[in-house]
Order: sequence, then C-alpha cells, then structure tokens
Amino acid sequence: MPYLKNYLDKIIERGNVGLAESISNTAEEVGNNYLKNFSFTSHEIGLLLGNVQSGKTGQMFGIMSKATDLGFPVFVLLTTDNVILQQQTLDRVKADLDGFCICGENDARVFADNSLMLPTIVVLKKNARILKLWANIFNSTGFMRGNPLFIVDDEADAASLNTLVNKDRQSSINKYLESIRNGAASSLYLQVTGTPQSIFLQTRESGWHPFFTHYFKPGKSYLGGDFFFPKTGKPDCVTYLDNFSEPEREVVIRHLLVSAQILASGGTTSTCLIHPSVKQAAHQKFADSINAELNWCKANLTGTLTTELRKQHTLLTPTKSNAVPFSEIMDKVTELLTNNKIKVLVMNGKTDVESSEYSSGCNFVIGGNTLGRGVTFPGLQTIYYTRTAKKPQADTMWQHSRMFGYDRDPGMMMVYIDERLYKLFTDINATNNAIISQVEQGINDVKIYYPEGLNPTRKNVLDTDHVAAISGGTNYYPFNPKNNTISQISDLLSSFDDDEPYYQVSLRLMKEVLSHIETDPDFKLPSFMSIIDTMLAENPTTQGILIVRRNRDVAQGTGALLSPNDWQLGGSFPRKVVLTMYQVTGNKGWGGKELWVPNIKLPEGAIYYDVIED
Repeated sequence: MPYLKNYLDKIIERGNVGLAESISNTAEEVGNNYLKNFSFTSHEIGLLLGNVQSGKTGQMFGIMSKATDLGFPVFVLLTTDNVILQQQTLDRVKADLDGFCICGENDARVFADNSLMLPTIVVLKKNARILKLWANIFNSTGFMRGNPLFIVDDEADAASLNTLVNKDRQSSINKYLESIRNGAASSLYLQVTGTPQSIFLQTRESGWHPFFTHYFKPGKSYLGGDFFFPKTGKPDCVTYLDNFSEPEREVVIRHLLVSAQILASGGTTSTCLIHPSVKQAAHQKFADSINAELNWCKANLTGTLTTELRKQHTLLTPTKSNAVPFSEIMDKVTELLTNNKIKVLVMNGKTDVESSEYSSGCNFVIGGNTLGRGVTFPGLQTIYYTRTAKKPQADTMWQHSRMFGYDRDPGMMMVYIDERLYKLFTDINATNNAIISQVEQGINDVKIYYPEGLNPTRKNVLDTDHVAAISGGTNYYPFNPKNNTISQISDLLSSFDDDEPYYQVSLRLMKEVLSHIETDPDFKLPSFMSIIDTMLAENPTTQGILIVRRNRDVAQGTGALLSPNDWQLGGSFPRKVVLTMYQVTGNKGWGGKELWVPNIKLPEGAIYYDVIED
C-alpha cells in the first residue's frame, strides 16, 4: 500500500489541494534527504520546524506515511500531557491515516495481537506513568529488538528535555523517552515545534540536539509573526493599551462589532482571547470585568454603544466576506446582547472548558498557561494580551500568544497590547526569522540572540556548563592567541593603513581574518565565527567596522588590550560588529613573538547564546 499517496489523496478529496502539495513536498524532502539514508542500525535525531499553528500535524502525518513506505513499521506519536489533546490527536490519526494499526494508551493488547502485521502508530501523552508503561510494553513484546522505531515528538521543547541537567540527574519523562528510544534496535526521533530555542541550545553529547533540521513554510493564508510584528512600523491590527483609560470596554465593543460582521455574513464563530496573567484570581477578575462591560453595552444599546460601533464600523475592512451594512450589524449586536448569546469562559487549572464550548457564537476566553501549546481557537479575531513576567522567556511568550493561524480575517484582526510587550514580541519575531534563515541556508550550528532581559527559554533545561552567553557591546580578546599563518593575516590586512581611524568592511572579510587565529578556550572563537554566520544568513552583505593597528608594544595579561582612543572609537559603532586587529611586538609577553591579536565587539543591546561542546 502506498501510504503517502493514500494520505495525500484523502486530503485532496477534502478539497485541500494546496495543503496536499505542501505536505507532499515536506514528506519527499525529508524522505529523500534523511530517511532513505537511514542505516537501520543507529539512533538519530532530527527537527521538523514550522511556525506556531501553521499546520504541523498534517506535515507530521505526511512524514510518517513516507517513512512507512520506506520500511519503518512502528511509530510513537507524542503529545503534551493533556488528556483532551491526546484523545483529539488519536481521533485525528484514526480519521486521516488508513492501513495502520492505531493504538491509544490503553491498547497494549491491540499492539501485541497485531504483531506488526500492519504498521503501527501508538499515540501517547508525555506523562511519566504512561511512558514508563509503554517502555515496559515495548520491551516485553520483544518486537523492537529487531525493528526500527520512529518517534514523532509534537511540541518537543515542552517536557521532553532533561529539566534536571544542572543537578546531574535525569527528569522522569526524559528518562522514559530515552528508554523507549534505546530499547529499539534503531530509532529516528523527530522533534517537532515552532519554538526550537531550547532544542538548539542542547549539547550534542546530551542526545537531544538535532543532527538535521527541516523547515516547512506556512500556506498563503497564514497570519504569522511578520503580519503582526514586522521589522518596521506598527501595523493597523495592533493597538497600544497605553492609549485607553477603559481598555476592557474598548475590547468588548470591538469584538461585538467583529462578531456581528462574522455571524451576519454566514460565519459560525468569533473568539476574543484575553491573556492577563498566570494567576487564577486575575482570570476571574477579568471575567467579571468583561461581564460588567457587556452589561454596560446592554444598558447603552441605543445610545453610546451605537455611536462607538458606528465609529469603528467605518474602519472595518473584512477580506473574507462582504462588509455588512451598519443596520444589520446593530441587529446582530442587539440579538447577541439581549438573547444571552455571548459566552465568557475562564480556562485554567480550576475550570475545564471543552473546545465545543467556543466552537460557535461570540466568545470571550480568559486564561493563563492553559492557553498555550496545542490549544487552538477557531475564529480568533481579537487578542487582549497583558501578561508580563519579571524574566520573560521567548518561547513561552510566543506559544501563549495564540494569535497566529489560517482562519483569521486580516482585515478584522486586532491585538490590544502595551507598547513594551509589543517591542518584546517584535524582537522574538526577528530572532525567529534569523533561526529560519539559518536553517534554510543549511547552517547546522544555529545561533540564537535576544535583547538583554529576554531569555530564550527556561534555564532548567540548559546545561549551564556548556551554554555560553556572550554580551553585545563587550570587548573580547584572547589571552594566549596564536597566528597559524601570520603572513597571510598580514597580507589580508596589507591594504588597511594605521593612519585611517577605521574601515567599513564585509563580515566575510572578518571571518577570513579570524580563521587564521588559534586561541585557548577563554576566547570563544568558534562562537564568534558562528554568530557572524548568523548575521550573514540574515543579510549576506552585512557590514562591520575594522580597526587595524601595527607595532603595538602592549603587555600581555594587563586586563585591557585596546588603547583608550581605540576603545572609545569601537564604542562609537554600537550597532555593528567591530573587529580591532593589533599587531603586537611580543616584547611584553605573547610568547616573545610578533603576532596579531584580535579584539571583537558584537552589536550592543543583545545577548548571543552558544553551545560549547567538550
């Protein structure tokens, strides 16, 4: 049975020709580049990278189907530790993939009785008890001792990594995943996520750093980071909360208008997402506030509310339906308010909300961490985001925003957020684009950088002995450098005179100069080279500043290499890489040899992260 063809045919039959083409491209590229070369004797790990809520599940199913065509008989599909999500994933596997033996968490007998006569998919949530159970099942049946195992870990940066790495221990979920993987004769572990920061910052020695990464682009109707957080300028779909004295009222009025437009033109649902805090007390406070504003709207239906709705109606530009006349908008708003057709739902650890509760009508959903991974909100058009953290994490913020997706109408989206938070999201999006650019250009050693005060991920999954944080704006130079070809460095710098204060040069020239330097581990030369590669991946013509000084009688180990004038000169270029090359005489240390000593300063305001391998 051609499994990939069957899956694609099913998608095409549903009318999703474009999606089928995208999945086919991903499955064939991953299959031809990585799966066909699998040795069936090794344990390998890779990463499927996609944008948040851009359709990763379909891409995963395509790769699994292709892998089946290439001889993989057993798949473990992992979800986050959420009962509803695991069941939803299991139901979707059964609906989408034919010709497989499909097992849930309680189907050990089904797995054993099938005896791999049909290729098998086991859908498990990342729960220590469940993973331990299935590690024992795989071991007791003995099927995996002579067969490869294909593990697909959805949201692989959540829960799977070792959260006790800095305590020289292994967290339970990480331990049992490793047990399942290593219990097979061979394995391919495919990490899947839209926020890979913590994965790229794993060491190769840990066994959780990907050896290959494949990025798939979202479809044409996807609204993602570049729509909401472009490089320059604030888009019309973003409103700063700083401008309102009664923000909840503004949010409610806007969402009533959008809901009326959607429902009056044949749509089924319109959702407003409110993300105030991780604290459950705050969730109820906002729910009370939204209900109070809805009561105000009801009391002012024929007066102030009509005026405010009319004002905003002139600015509404729907693209997926024709604009509804204002009279019909008012009729629908009146119906929603007077017939109690508006739902205000709180989602957190105390309250369970089924997806069916917000699958139709006008909804206001309020919550914290439960609004994160795996949860999708149909018809999400209005976002009210105020969540703050003392030490914000880029991957957590990006996952919790939930604003990205396919079924949004770009002409009616609105995000209410304060200006400081918007700037953080813009910085995260810029780094996401830099990561994708590196992957697309085939750079294996992906580098990550963020502004000071914004952490890439939670610290408990990063090995502090091996993850280096290099500060922009700081001067770095090696204590004990060696020039493996001093004459070649001199030749490269021969056209740069000491008389000129500085030169603007390509970063590619800087890389060539640095390639002739050998240093001790105190000067992280490979990290600087990789960071320059990252910048070139974003912009191949990126420029830097080169300062060249010869015959410098500088003492080794005095704590500073640069003269006060050169230190000040380099600092006058805060947004550029500055490489200062001193040719020292060797009269005061430096092994008694004349050599070139580099001093490098990265752009200010950012922290650059790198993994240092032993």
